[in-house]
Amino acid sequence: MSDGIRAFVFDAYGTLLDVNAAVKRNAASMGEKADAFAAMWRSRQLEYCWTRTMMNRYEDFWTVTEEALVYTLRTFRLDHDEDLKARLLSAYFVLDVHPEAREALARLKDSQVKISVLSNGTNQMIKAALEAGGLLEFIDAAFSVDDLKVYKPDPRVYQYACDTLNVKPNQVVFVSSNTWDLAGASSFGFKAARINRSQLPPEYEFAGLHSEHRSLVELATLIR
Repeated sequence: MSDGIRAFVFDAYGTLLDVNAAVKRNAASMGEKADAFAAMWRSRQLEYCWTRTMMNRYEDFWTVTEEALVYTLRTFRLDHDEDLKARLLSAYFVLDVHPEAREALARLKDSQVKISVLSNGTNQMIKAALEAGGLLEFIDAAFSVDDLKVYKPDPRVYQYACDTLNVKPNQVVFVSSNTWDLAGASSFGFKAARINRSQLPPEYEFAGLHSEHRSLVELATLIR
């Protein structure tokens, strides 16, 4: 990493937290459809965030997550199962952290930089998941778009992080596994670091990455 970095800002969902964890815990109720169910729930969740932002019809991330789940349950003919819906929502509120997240944040904690989380999730969702996963102790600050009532990748969200941390965009490494989020962060002026666990191809190449890593630990190792 280049000199002058004062903060690492992490996305939460997909980057620190496994967005498929809720479905994995309930896979027995879906059988071979579990992967497709998880993919649709996630895609609709993001689509509803962006659509609401463009229409100025904001609702918080928990509401949008439930809206997306309702649609997905209907699509897979599982909307009759209220117990399954309740179990999925309960699991989503405290998603599992990715296995390497704790080690990576512990390493970064020694690097004399601020460590924060900037998420579409509500403040309650972020705190609950980070605390359950044992990550909260490594985080200096956590910010939610709910404070602004607009979703990433709106530039106002990234500016909010700068204002709160008292840093300039070029002093921030923004870490995410979501390419749309990285594109927004890079376009804003952050140094965008991609966590590419599945070795997926490049995307949004108009907004260049600063670096790419196979895991959070690989990222943390490079700055020691």
